[in-house]
Amino acid sequence: MKKIIELKNITKSFDGQVVLDNINLDIYDNEFLTLLGPSGCGKTTTLRLIAGFESPDVGDIVFLGEKINHVPPYKRNVNTVFQRYALFPHLNVFENVAFPLREKRVAKGEIETKVREMLALVALTGFEKRSVTSLSGGQQQRVAIARALVSSPRVLLLDEPLAALDLKLRKDMQQELKKIQKATGITFVFVTHDQEEALSMSDTVVVMSEGRIQQIGTPIDIYNEPENAFVADFIGESNIVDGIMLEDRKVSFSGHVFDCVDEGFGHREPVDVVVRPEDVDIVPAEKGMLRGVVTSDTFLGVHYEIIVDIDGFKWMIQTTDFTDVDEHIGLYIEPDAIHIMRKSEYSGLFGDYSSYSMEMDEIGVLEEEALEEVLEETEVPHGE
Repeated sequence: MKKIIELKNITKSFDGQVVLDNINLDIYDNEFLTLLGPSGCGKTTTLRLIAGFESPDVGDIVFLGEKINHVPPYKRNVNTVFQRYALFPHLNVFENVAFPLREKRVAKGEIETKVREMLALVALTGFEKRSVTSLSGGQQQRVAIARALVSSPRVLLLDEPLAALDLKLRKDMQQELKKIQKATGITFVFVTHDQEEALSMSDTVVVMSEGRIQQIGTPIDIYNEPENAFVADFIGESNIVDGIMLEDRKVSFSGHVFDCVDEGFGHREPVDVVVRPEDVDIVPAEKGMLRGVVTSDTFLGVHYEIIVDIDGFKWMIQTTDFTDVDEHIGLYIEPDAIHIMRKSEYSGLFGDYSSYSMEMDEIGVLEEEALEEVLEETEVPHGE
């Protein structure tokens, strides 16, 4: 596939604080690429550099083979859809979408044709004369996307455009965005902190933390083969325990020796061992490879989410089998359910569910979103 954008050794600082630390990234033609990570990881700054709203301190931005570090935004063949759609309230739907074409003095007949094509693409045919202030959040987002696409950019940048939508509409729009990307063939670069959103929409996921790229891969690769404890924890739930690689395809952790499928590690090399909650089978205590006691049990509709204390380390298990709190159970783990990672700066920081609480997890997300809104309203320019 053809490279559209290359970020080469990009470093960016604000007020002496490094926000991006020597990142390298290739973005390809007709790709849906997602920049994923927590607040402050640098994903929005990366998007702003591609758009031309910021310039790198070090490194080069290359677009179709040409360096564009100092090319202004309006001269780049790139458009951006922001979290707050920035529609013109005094213009109707048609005129909002037509605005970029009128600015370029495109012929009236061509404007009519292109706007109607874009409104059909985003399922808003018949809304031409509607006031944008009368539209729902999802409809406003579609207008913003149509306006961004009407001038046929090579790349569309989307900065958390679904964040303001309710859960059901958000999921619907995830599918719509993917359909639009496939229908147009335009490269999409999408920013989000929502792991499920990234996994469900993307061809390529770029996981970021502390201004650095932690891993680049397909959603399946990122989920099944995380490169370090940060990625394993950030992409879904993970039990991450200390282990010792005894030899190829054999690892020791939690007081038991397990067969696994990993190889290429040093003899008795300390490693991080990842076991996803859905990959553990519950068996009678006497038949378990590991044994523990259930400390909590939460029904989530499709499955139960239980926390099991194994020698002081709390494991999360997702199962369709009901278990009582204080029940002693065994855990059985197949070789291909075990993933081995080399030790990293994130080792020991994740993977123990001693303090896990779904309620606290949700509160944390709400606090993060509230902080982002405050920063936007006070016009702090460098949020990420």
